[in-house]
Amino acid sequence: MNEGLANRVLAELEEAEPAEGPSLELIAEKLTQCLDGCAILLDIDGTLLDLARTPREVWVPPGLAATLHALRERTNGALALVSGRSLNDIDLIFAPDRFPAIGGHGAEMRLSIDSEAVATHAPPMDKELKSRLAAIARLSPGILLEDKGYSLALHYRLAPHAEKAIYEAVSLIRADLPNAPIEVLPGKCVCEIKQAGFDKASGVHELMSHEPFRGHFPIFIGDDVTDESVFAAMPGLGGLAFSVGRRAQGVAGHFDEPRDVRAWLARLIDGEASAAR
Repeated sequence: MNEGLANRVLAELEEAEPAEGPSLELIAEKLTQCLDGCAILLDIDGTLLDLARTPREVWVPPGLAATLHALRERTNGALALVSGRSLNDIDLIFAPDRFPAIGGHGAEMRLSIDSEAVATHAPPMDKELKSRLAAIARLSPGILLEDKGYSLALHYRLAPHAEKAIYEAVSLIRADLPNAPIEVLPGKCVCEIKQAGFDKASGVHELMSHEPFRGHFPIFIGDDVTDESVFAAMPGLGGLAFSVGRRAQGVAGHFDEPRDVRAWLARLIDGEASAAR
């Protein structure tokens, strides 16, 4: 970790607005002065991209890929998407563009746009257990099943009335298999079940130990319960975290919605260009 850079940025922000905390505009201004030493880590759904009725209906707004590529260049390659989606799914969404990424809540990782994906010691979920959990989708029309390999997600945005029944069914399975090493991740109209022992925070810790991320000042933006482990990890990594849609505990600031995140990221690039002139 570049402790000198981290301490300088954090000290300047504290000194600027000690009472109410620094504004997003001020933080952007400070970060544009040291982007080459930063690592930009971004959740996808609900953070970079607006949520949709189904996971397959999300879309990448014009200009976002160009902003991400520019940030990757300015940070010397230290930009990564951090998602519960698989790397394959991430690539399909952003195709033909490709980015470094953590997928499957920390189960998979790709360090650069040219490198191959690697597993981060995450075991696949037991097939029989996965089959039992998958059967929950038959509780109601509108429940969408998503098999991510290392986890299973039950989306109920199209069947909000089924939320209670889904969680009750998952609880019954867990009670029947008390020793099964699984975790339940509540999300925005989704119940996700994954193998225990890894999460987005463990993925970020692993990522930050490798080039080109090692020694950089991490900036993480996320929106959901599954991002809270990374929010909590940022102080230990000497970085800053931001939440979207709500002010989560321990974050340096928050955005109202994904379009505000996209505008702020674009501002980092525009601000750096202005500072260089």
